[in-house]
Amino acid sequence: MDSNYSAIPKNSYLELQVNNDPGIARSPPKSDLKLLANGRDADDDFDDSLEFHVDNYPLIVDGSNNHGSGISGAVFNLTTSIIGAGIMALPATMKVLGLILGFVLIILIGIISEISVELWVRFSVFCKASSYGEVVQYALGKPARVLSEICIIVNNAGVLVVYLIIMGDVMSGSLHHVGVFDQWLGHGVWDHRKLLILVVLVVFLAPLCALEKIDSLSLTSAASVALAVVFVVVASVIALIKLVEGKIEAPRLFPDFGSKESILDLLVVIPIMTNAYVCHFNVQPIYNELEGPSPQKMNRVGRITTVLCVVVYAATAISGFLLFGKDTESDILINFDKDLGIKFSSALNYIVRVGYILHLVLVFPVIHFSLRQTVDKLVFKGSAPLLESRKRSLALTVVLLALIYLGSTMIPSIWTAFKFTGATTAVSLGFIFPPLVALRLSCKEEALSIGQKLLSWSMLIMAIVVSIVGVVGNVYSLKSNSK
Repeated sequence: MDSNYSAIPKNSYLELQVNNDPGIARSPPKSDLKLLANGRDADDDFDDSLEFHVDNYPLIVDGSNNHGSGISGAVFNLTTSIIGAGIMALPATMKVLGLILGFVLIILIGIISEISVELWVRFSVFCKASSYGEVVQYALGKPARVLSEICIIVNNAGVLVVYLIIMGDVMSGSLHHVGVFDQWLGHGVWDHRKLLILVVLVVFLAPLCALEKIDSLSLTSAASVALAVVFVVVASVIALIKLVEGKIEAPRLFPDFGSKESILDLLVVIPIMTNAYVCHFNVQPIYNELEGPSPQKMNRVGRITTVLCVVVYAATAISGFLLFGKDTESDILINFDKDLGIKFSSALNYIVRVGYILHLVLVFPVIHFSLRQTVDKLVFKGSAPLLESRKRSLALTVVLLALIYLGSTMIPSIWTAFKFTGATTAVSLGFIFPPLVALRLSCKEEALSIGQKLLSWSMLIMAIVVSIVGVVGNVYSLKSNSK
């Protein structure tokens, strides 16, 4: 009998997916149509447990032409979106918290962050969402989505501004240290901060930011992770050499509660540590471009990433604190323009600073990708997907890079910005919205166990307390410094 339908190739398979578009009701009309097996009637010894309501399950034919990223590429992309400028502030937080408490908190916050990522993966798949904002809208409504997208924009734009500031400070110098170009070539037009940032932005960052898909950045992400590892290894080896030679003073193990300033510092370092693990806004793009995506595979990506980040963060924080002790600066790169007291000190200083600048150059486009996607969904709602509009994608890239460059020329310091974004947007994205979404959808549709509910409530309360305490501490610190 003639048919207008063509056979599905043997090397393809059918994937049945629930249609959970936020704008569509959860319970569409059910169909009595059953799947047939091997040409048999539906009533011929067919297991009722295999019955599917076809109206609820769009068919997606997936053959051998799946070119998504593998687990390693997803790990590199997720790790790159986590390890950025925040790593430079961790030795300073260790100086405030002490060696033991600082190390414990690095591990603890990493575990909590991974739990929140797994919650987010579960409910983003349940909602069949392609972005952070879509999950929030499905669970909490449109106003909450707008708020979440504003948080992503402010957080990511702020992080990218910080990246440019660090690049400018390291290459051209600042009040606190001598720049690399100044050391190499002497003072001249080549070490002008604004000009250097502009050249780096146009020549290196813009071409990477113009890429349309995040899996196109897998190789640059792998390189950036390698450079971060180089930084950690060099810093750790230097600390070990000085420790063996007896040139390191005994570090403080616990916080100092002896003064008001010390207590005030304690209030603002926790948000900085939580900020160092926020990557939730990149979970959907990475999941969607994963080869054979599934929650189990994405959770594996998240766990590998968390272990890698905890190791890198702990090694950086401990080695930096051991090297410089009470003189540890808020940006550890500042300390690496001085004599380290060992052989090849000058060469090692260059490796640390130049290597980390290259790391930031490769991290920049990954964060920019999420920023561009969020701005597009917020400003051009209802338009065709960004992948289908190359002109709109390039226009957004140019405008965002111009604004980020302008911000980097106007903001002189990164420390205050880090403290405020850590206590507001970063905490909201990583530790407030995920448990809120989980608890909300648990009441409506997707049930959580009692343990998962308790964990979600604990995470939510902790995040709110950290945010309030961090903001109050920052405001009080600003008032104290102005006097």
